[in-house]
Amino acid sequence: MTIKSIYKYLGPEVIDKIFQSPNNVTFKCSLPKDFNDPYELFLTIDFKQEPDLLAYYADAIGELPQYPTTCFSRSPAVIPMWAHYAQNHEGFVIEVSEERLSEKLPEVACGDVSYSDVPPRDLSALLGMAYGTSKMRHTYLLRQGVLHSAYFTKTSCWAYEQERRLVVPEKNTREIGTTRLFDVPNECVTSIICGSRASEATRLSLMNKAQEMSCRYFELRIGKNSATPFFLDAAEQPFVFNMGELAQCDQHCGTCMEPIAQEADECSWCQINDQLRIDAASRNPFRVLDRLGMLESYVAGMDAISAGSRKT
Repeated sequence: MTIKSIYKYLGPEVIDKIFQSPNNVTFKCSLPKDFNDPYELFLTIDFKQEPDLLAYYADAIGELPQYPTTCFSRSPAVIPMWAHYAQNHEGFVIEVSEERLSEKLPEVACGDVSYSDVPPRDLSALLGMAYGTSKMRHTYLLRQGVLHSAYFTKTSCWAYEQERRLVVPEKNTREIGTTRLFDVPNECVTSIICGSRASEATRLSLMNKAQEMSCRYFELRIGKNSATPFFLDAAEQPFVFNMGELAQCDQHCGTCMEPIAQEADECSWCQINDQLRIDAASRNPFRVLDRLGMLESYVAGMDAISAGSRKT
């Protein structure tokens, strides 16, 4: 799949920092040694090697260079990302066009992160070749392969992030104190997406920013019919993330606007009326027990039976 856009998850507390310039959005870059993954840059070769090979690897590769790096996702619909990086859905996501970014900042290296719990075999084989031949070309290829694998491979426990990583040349960054910043021209930003639990102040601020930047504005929505979130634009029209882009959804509930699979004016939840609620209550045996004052004792007895069966 061709990457069309990349998505940066952010907390509400950084709104003013992200949009501090009228012409750019500003992202923080970090060196890999400061990332939250202690095994960052680890997956290069299989380190279960003979000491002579490891000695050659250490001499030929040495300490891997620490390049400024910032991390995006390939999707704006990753619920754990909203939880972990957008302050439990109170934050927002910025959608960046990778095509426009490459045009404006061609020196920035973009790449998908691969997820694996074992290093690539070809690099171990290349290490053996470089050691055995002592040829400059083989050592050069080993260094290049190790560098790429280090920056674009992570262990599989991080796969939910669907990460796409930007390695940024130092000349494209600036420092304020101990913080390294990376400015991206506003025209690279195609959407601002507000979290489903964002405050009204956050929502209004992001909506205003989208208007100022002439980009799309969306709000994440958590529906009742599916575990996949959807999005409403500024006109409250539903969108879904599909095939790498946010696309308008024609088949949706006319009341809650959630996308639905079946052709209907409303989803089943929104079709529930007072008569259906009355009918449901009349069929609920717990209501009879509650009226007789027997519900608590019945549930306690059933809980005791269930606990006993689990022990056996």
